[in-house]
Amino acid sequence: MTARIIDGKVIAAELRARVADEVARVKREHQITPGLAVVLVGNDPASEVYVRSKHTQTQAAGMASFEHKLPEDVAQADLLALIAKLNGDPAVHGILVQLPLPKSIHTETIINAIDPAKDVDGLHPSNAGRLAGGFAALSPCTPLGCVILTKSVHASLEGMNAIVIGRSNLVGRPLVQLLLNENATVTIAHSRSRDLPQLCARADLVYAAVGKAEMVRAGWIKPGATVIDIGINRLPGAEGKTRLVGDVAFKEVSDVAGAITPVPGGVGQMTVACLLVNTLRAACAIKGLPKPGV
Repeated sequence: MTARIIDGKVIAAELRARVADEVARVKREHQITPGLAVVLVGNDPASEVYVRSKHTQTQAAGMASFEHKLPEDVAQADLLALIAKLNGDPAVHGILVQLPLPKSIHTETIINAIDPAKDVDGLHPSNAGRLAGGFAALSPCTPLGCVILTKSVHASLEGMNAIVIGRSNLVGRPLVQLLLNENATVTIAHSRSRDLPQLCARADLVYAAVGKAEMVRAGWIKPGATVIDIGINRLPGAEGKTRLVGDVAFKEVSDVAGAITPVPGGVGQMTVACLLVNTLRAACAIKGLPKPGV
């Protein structure tokens, strides 16, 4: 058996097209242009690539894109002042501060300063708490993308056994809450979990978010299970280059799983698309409009 490859590029492109249609409708019917402000501190090359991608895709969806680039040695007070200004700007409906931040800046303080209504990264304690309580909230983009990818294979996740390997605030914990909202039965596993292969082998849905290259092996996977690989790891490749792999041993797991996301070309594609979804949802909520159709 060879697993169906879940093509994140295609699914993300379809989602971005639906967002663009809804943005056009909101502009036409309500004269509102959703606006996303991205703040980049320092010049980390990977972060710069992400920010460029976000800027391009935001504009392509018909939204307003505001970029703020600050030097590595910016004072925390100056960053907080910028966030306060963006919180009060009626043209900005979503605020994203690109992580990681320099060590001189306290990340939690920055996240807490963002207006929860504009927190399109879904990291503010207010949104995390609402999500945990089963209330409407802005959810982190990567977990949101994982659920959309899963639902491209299974129309309903109700009653399915899911395991999330990894308990980070950015991915693991919010993903558990989103899966519970879909009425899945969820196990959250981590570095201290015992008998991890046996825990995985019971799951219909496996989500790997540990940051350990190719940790999940074929023997861990129930035949026919859906495997969503959230990890991105660089390994040495040919001629001194590096190659990207996930947390799942893709080749061998593909022989057992029913469906699997590749790395690259899987979950990563969905993250920016879901950022656009969150920005549109935030704009509608702030303006008191019904939830958009994405």
